[in-house]
Amino acid sequence: MSFDSLGLSAALLEAVAEQGYTTPSPIQAEAIPAVIEGRDVMAAAQTGTGKTAGFTLPLLQRLTKGDRPGPNQARALVLTPTRELAAQVAESVATYGKNLPLRSTVVFGGVKINPQMIKLRQGVDILVATPGRLLDLYQQNAVRFKQLEVLVLDEADRMLDMGFIHDIRKIIALLPPQRQNLLFSATFSDDIRKLAKGLVNNPLEISVSPPNTTVESVEQWVYPVDKTSKSKLLTQLIIDNQWTQVLVFSRTKHGANRLSKHLEKHRINAAAIHGNKSQGARTKALAGFKKGDIQVLVATDIAARGLDIDQLPQVVNFDLPNVPEDYVHRIGRTGRAGASGQAISLVCADEFKLLADIERLIQQLISRKQIEGFEPVHPLPESRLDRRPIRAKKPKKPKSGHSDGQRSGENARGHKPPGKNRRHQANRKSSNAQSGNR
Repeated sequence: MSFDSLGLSAALLEAVAEQGYTTPSPIQAEAIPAVIEGRDVMAAAQTGTGKTAGFTLPLLQRLTKGDRPGPNQARALVLTPTRELAAQVAESVATYGKNLPLRSTVVFGGVKINPQMIKLRQGVDILVATPGRLLDLYQQNAVRFKQLEVLVLDEADRMLDMGFIHDIRKIIALLPPQRQNLLFSATFSDDIRKLAKGLVNNPLEISVSPPNTTVESVEQWVYPVDKTSKSKLLTQLIIDNQWTQVLVFSRTKHGANRLSKHLEKHRINAAAIHGNKSQGARTKALAGFKKGDIQVLVATDIAARGLDIDQLPQVVNFDLPNVPEDYVHRIGRTGRAGASGQAISLVCADEFKLLADIERLIQQLISRKQIEGFEPVHPLPESRLDRRPIRAKKPKKPKSGHSDGQRSGENARGHKPPGKNRRHQANRKSSNAQSGNR
């Protein structure tokens, strides 16, 4: 099968060819014709399967017909959970729509709102947005949805995990009832199906991979190591293996900063991205990493989805994630589009339960390797595969903030709230409303 057979215009086919693609991925082959026909779609796909082009290409095709958007109007709305993913989707829209007379823009928190309001004044065909900033713009009359034809929820499961369900329901209530709905998610969990029940109408369901599986082209292994030796081990691995592009995941913002400074001291070009960094700093760091100017990008889980980096060879879990599903999303940054990749985890004895939870989720034991000189004083226990079914977890409570919902989502997972510190323990009850429930 080729892209020519999917019903795309010559202008879109030319843009696709310029990107070097000739054969659609399985999700593209199923989704593109259905979206062009106007059908609602529910698609379950892990990262690296080409799902972004799976909805941007047919969306651009559909919008070439119809009326131009009026002032402050949007004809299609794409909602994403994070700023990085929003920017990535907007880049995809611009890349594939370069030969079409369509306007698009992207809006998210962490940057000034006025330039975004100015861009929306003339109306846009495609608006890519994070939920909090979109509601801020709506409340300031900067965007309206009278002409909205299509709603896309990208990474819907991630939005629920980050507590955006309240904002999503608010936004859906503002939209015209007659519209096309496209829902993309890593899995069709019970919470996703509950959300879809009041959203999609007789949808085509597409599932291109089993839930919570890791990409087959990614080689995974664990290095048992003491916590205090992790930085030194990572430095040696980068130097000895001459890694030129490595994405490293840290559990906390402070840990990401600390590690990037350690690498810089050892003459390894590194940068950290997380919620405390300005949007400009995050964009600059990601651009430098893609260009090869930055050798190591140290990230918290805000980067676990939405980063589209061609041929990324290595992903390192400096810390294992607290949520086992995040392991799947993290290592999905490598081994994309059929390329091979390596996912390495530096695991100390304290993280054994996290490792066991990950192995239970993916239903496989991850191979272990030992580096001479880094044998842990506190040994990592042997794993046994737990095949008991996993109970569905309750969704997080909605976050209260709007313009920087990204940051609050990260705090929920990446930081212990202040009430956990001993210094705050005595005052925990009184301070909880101020510091722990953000």
